Amino acid sequence: MLTLVIPKGSLEPMTLALLADADLPVIRGSDRDYHGTIDDPRIERVSILRPQEIPTYVAEGRFDVGITGLDWVHETGADVEVVSALALSGRAGGTARIVLAVGQDASIDSAKDVPDGFRISTEYPNLTRAAFAERGIDVKVYLSYGATEAKVPDIVDGVVEVTESGSTLRRAGLKIVETFLESRTVVIANRAVLEDPDRAQALTDIRMLLEGVLEARGRVLMKLNVAATNLERVLEVVPAMKAPTISKLAHDDAYAVETVVDKSRINILIPQLKERGATDIVELPISKIVH
Repeated sequence: MLTLVIPKGSLEPMTLALLADADLPVIRGSDRDYHGTIDDPRIERVSILRPQEIPTYVAEGRFDVGITGLDWVHETGADVEVVSALALSGRAGGTARIVLAVGQDASIDSAKDVPDGFRISTEYPNLTRAAFAERGIDVKVYLSYGATEAKVPDIVDGVVEVTESGSTLRRAGLKIVETFLESRTVVIANRAVLEDPDRAQALTDIRMLLEGVLEARGRVLMKLNVAATNLERVLEVVPAMKAPTISKLAHDDAYAVETVVDKSRINILIPQLKERGATDIVELPISKIVH
């Protein structure tokens, strides 16, 4: 029903893992195949392409749905619908920013300090021109095919580059002076899909599965038993998404308590619960959480 295109490159393993965790694994003959299938009636076929190309192809209707970076949606100016922002960002999974960086010794502290004629190397020429046009500054933009930060100061005066921590830019002797865009991985759709009830429902279903996986990551299901006399003391420290589930045990004056807990807190929480009278504490992984 839907044709799907997903990003090749650094986002590829994370995207494939997300689809697999959502029970939508991509089936390919080998890791080098650019096309595959998903054993689900809502997805007709899958292709794997560079994220830079995906917004344009989705806008033109060559694919119904795509997963790509928000930075490439802005760079291409593609007329697509952003239907979901996923917690997969940057080239290695962190928070990605499109930034202006200049030499450490440059007397520039923000984009408005850039003079006319300033030379910029970037993989984002359209985004860069638009950012400086908004500020009324006429810059010279050179399309970069890699090693962008290495071109300062001999070839260009500054770069507009994607970064997560900024460490690569700092190692190259550059300083970040402005952020033009915060980017993350997004699900985009051709606008015609949203006008077709069947395809729109299929997209809603798939989005729900993907977001359910991301919601569950970093959380675990915790179960425990507690005597009635200690129930309130345990509930004082038990976190919950809304409220814990409490059930009366069949043969004792005791209760079973079930709740969802952040994995990062469990090492502190379990000893606290034990001290307050909890027993039979069980920690279980969660595959999805759908609200």
